[in-house]
Amino acid sequence: MILPDGRVWTYTDVERASGRIANLLVALGLRPGDRVAAQVEKTPEALLLYLATLRAGMVFLPLNPAYQRHEIEFFLSDAEPGLVVCRPQNRLLVAEMAARAGVAHVLELDDDGRGTLIAAAAPHADDFACVPRKPDDLAAILYTSGTTGRSKGAMLSHRNLAVNAEVLHAYWRFEPGDVLLHMLPIFHVHGLFIACHCALLNGSAMLFEPRFDARRALALLPQATVFMGVPTYYVRLLNEPGFTRASCGHMRLFVSGSAPLLQETFDAFCDRTGHTILERYGMTEGGMFSSNPYSGERRGGTVGFPLPGMQIRIADAAGQPIQPGAVGHIQVQGENVFMGYWRMPDKTREEFTDDGFFKTGDMGRFDRDGYLGIVGRSKDLIISGGLNVYPKEIEELIDALPGVAESAVIGLPHPDFGEAVNAVVVRRNDTSGAGLTESGIILALKSELANFKIPKRVFFVDALPRNAMGKVQKNLLRNQCN
Repeated sequence: MILPDGRVWTYTDVERASGRIANLLVALGLRPGDRVAAQVEKTPEALLLYLATLRAGMVFLPLNPAYQRHEIEFFLSDAEPGLVVCRPQNRLLVAEMAARAGVAHVLELDDDGRGTLIAAAAPHADDFACVPRKPDDLAAILYTSGTTGRSKGAMLSHRNLAVNAEVLHAYWRFEPGDVLLHMLPIFHVHGLFIACHCALLNGSAMLFEPRFDARRALALLPQATVFMGVPTYYVRLLNEPGFTRASCGHMRLFVSGSAPLLQETFDAFCDRTGHTILERYGMTEGGMFSSNPYSGERRGGTVGFPLPGMQIRIADAAGQPIQPGAVGHIQVQGENVFMGYWRMPDKTREEFTDDGFFKTGDMGRFDRDGYLGIVGRSKDLIISGGLNVYPKEIEELIDALPGVAESAVIGLPHPDFGEAVNAVVVRRNDTSGAGLTESGIILALKSELANFKIPKRVFFVDALPRNAMGKVQKNLLRNQCN
């Protein structure tokens, strides 16, 4: 890892430092299968904690640093980790919730990679014999928001992670000398598993940046060969006057995912740089499912073909396969598809077909050439800046506010984030309703939710449109508010 200040972590450094942390985990009394939760910013030490957790045979639980009390409390009580690592400024809050959840240990890791975690690991030996794990042993739990308001912990096994890494490494033609410009966060699949795993498997260097910055990316591209980002990154790069063919002359591959890439962004990027963005499709519940080809036409508006070892089919409402060209429900099967939802066996059964295909909740179709296109989502999901937001979680908090009769949360097009979260609220017919304001609702939510879930706008209406079954017609709301 090459850091912004010029410091370098070699592979030997990483092996030794992760060995110290793995020895610390064992010394704390954690055993194989125990969960290690991390709500920290992106630093080399945060990546070391992930590697140490796997080396010790434990289960990694990455949490978005933006999560607030309402969210953290649930994750700790549900996953019951043996250790939670947090930022120093959140120590009191996290320690309070950890105590209630029965978490034995709380350690700190600050935004510069220092803290009680590193201090406690320092006296331990560098050498650590990795704990053997079976392919179907649990490696990580990643929480995804639930349509019912309850988050679900997607369980990923060592097989899930390894198979996906090996397939992508080969499919995207990683080669000796590749350098990855890493500007993604590492609390979710894209930055932690897809980007880091490809680089680690290849023995590549990573230009390891704390966050995305378009001007910084422009300065670093001549030193890199591969870049992975969400569509927002590419929009912002195109806004930089210095972003030209010359600045991308050393690059081999640009990959986009986590949210749909607009055709105009795809075309503008190609015109400006001479590079065609490779768009792919996946989700927390299994990493990558499909990808546009490395060699051959990368078709805008599609996510390419099923990856090797993956089966993807389009089914009708009854679950029956339908013909190419027709829109239906996307279902997937492969060794990278997750094991199920943590402590939710009924939900797991519900999300898989009788013959073992996972129901993604996305709607799509195959064109005549076999390219997969995503046309919408059957689950009421909003993807804002590459991050998943389920409206029900926000609606429940809004509905609990004084003066609110009911609410609906919708996604509206946004030039930077792809989609932005917006709320539509019906006031109560009393004095409490009269006092409701847009700014008041947004302020009340800020102490409960991560910032990417906070509505950009709040619209007030007299009633929510409903169909004959009483279901809120969010498509009509989107048309009214857009």
